[in-house]
Amino acid sequence: MPAVWYRREVNIPAKWKKYPRLRLHFQACDYDTTVWVNGTEVARHRGGFTPFYAEIANSAELAENFVIVVRARDDNRTAKPGGKQAHVYKNTGCDYTRTTGIWQTVWLEPLPPTAMERPRVTPELGNSRFHIEVPFSGNTAGMTLAATLTDEDGEVSSVETAADTDFAGSLSLPVPARRLRLWGPGEPNLYNISLELRDRGGKVVDSAETYAGMRSVTIDGMAVKINGKVVFQRLVLDQGYYPDSIMTAPADEALKLDIRLSMDAGFNAARLHQKVFEERFLYHADHMGYLVWGEFGDWGVRHRQEVCDAVRDQPMAAMMSQWQEVLLRDYSHPCIIGWCPLNETAHDIRDGIEAMDDATIGMYNATKACDRTRPVLDASGYSHRVPRADIYDSHNYEQDVEKFHSIHAGLANGKPFVNPDGTGSSRWSVAYAGQPYFCSEFGGIWWNPKAREGEYSWGYGNRPKTIEEFYERFEGLCAVLLDDPLMFGYCYTQLTDVFQEQNGIYDFNREKKFDMARIRAAQTRPAKIELEG
Repeated sequence: MPAVWYRREVNIPAKWKKYPRLRLHFQACDYDTTVWVNGTEVARHRGGFTPFYAEIANSAELAENFVIVVRARDDNRTAKPGGKQAHVYKNTGCDYTRTTGIWQTVWLEPLPPTAMERPRVTPELGNSRFHIEVPFSGNTAGMTLAATLTDEDGEVSSVETAADTDFAGSLSLPVPARRLRLWGPGEPNLYNISLELRDRGGKVVDSAETYAGMRSVTIDGMAVKINGKVVFQRLVLDQGYYPDSIMTAPADEALKLDIRLSMDAGFNAARLHQKVFEERFLYHADHMGYLVWGEFGDWGVRHRQEVCDAVRDQPMAAMMSQWQEVLLRDYSHPCIIGWCPLNETAHDIRDGIEAMDDATIGMYNATKACDRTRPVLDASGYSHRVPRADIYDSHNYEQDVEKFHSIHAGLANGKPFVNPDGTGSSRWSVAYAGQPYFCSEFGGIWWNPKAREGEYSWGYGNRPKTIEEFYERFEGLCAVLLDDPLMFGYCYTQLTDVFQEQNGIYDFNREKKFDMARIRAAQTRPAKIELEG
């Protein structure tokens, strides 16, 4: 929709009157949002996937009832990052039903004069400690920050530090060897963290509870290790769409269900594809020991050629700021083991450096500046522009198992498959430099025996004639990558059917399409890199 409006009258609870600040949070509103309170503008935000907030006012200055008005503009004629939202007025190809307006949680909270902001938790396995940074707003002299780490057996450690010497309180919580429990795939060991901000007299003025997982992600030659152990990443492409509620999960249980379905099929990880998922998904992944690659919904920035030729830098600037909001939101989740800001980018190298080069390099550098604890892939598939990025990859939907094997055989000689440009050349990517390599999209086998005559339905390649042919193709394609001693993982397309794209392991309603025991068996045997690592 070009624009939607919301209006709501809010009553301030009496017990909130003692707080001098009110903050109104939006987890996600698509796309260009303006917020008014009692007719006064309090916030503007551009971006459909990332959170923002408005500092409303001193609650004592507001009437007992006040009015919030929200306008969300979403003009389809303007290039902007929208992920898999269709650019025309219907679902087509691998683009799906569009979203306008509020699609994630909105809430209001009272704040004291000096308050803690979102903590940044870094596990340091080598030092056996958690490093915690807590930013403050409304800083006041004489404050202290106290943190307590607990597990199921009680207190592990407790530290207190000054909270008035910088813009953030910084401290480390040690974990004795006897209390060390690692977070990893299928092992969701978590510690609880209690935070208290205290005034000069020791009174608690703000408090919060969070959690953390002790784990490390490292690169060793061609392997990516979790906690020092080679783990073949059996990822599935998860696009997070639902038949009736589109990008919004219909219930919290639906988020957990998708993780369970993935794990039941033998996957231990997911690429959260072309959408910034609700943070509750990451919460459940943390609590279920499920690995995740964080991604941004960058598609749409260049979908209109006339716009891109005229003002093609503008939407990329918006994308840069929005991606950094993702990093700030999700940094502390142990489930995230890698970042990939872009997907299937294209570069017109005939004209030299262009805006997409700047965006790719800028988003990569911004990610590395924010997070030194995880590997970063500059772009998933197609055009790699960062020399010696942490990870290198390709997308390959070849359906013939023998041809698929032949295509990837070059990795053994340091010459892996690189996605070509429109002319068949790989010149739009920087040269491969020996990094860990994986096929981050493959499969996508079309299977929907219930498709009605004339129904718009598609997947990659020729549809198998029988379900046994599907199994043989699935098993063969997975085996090519599992048996490659230099391949650290793969990502199968995809977890569920999504509208007309019917190549999921499950259908769009999350019902089984296959014998999950057979699907699981094809994937869960040890990979060659695990056996040799």
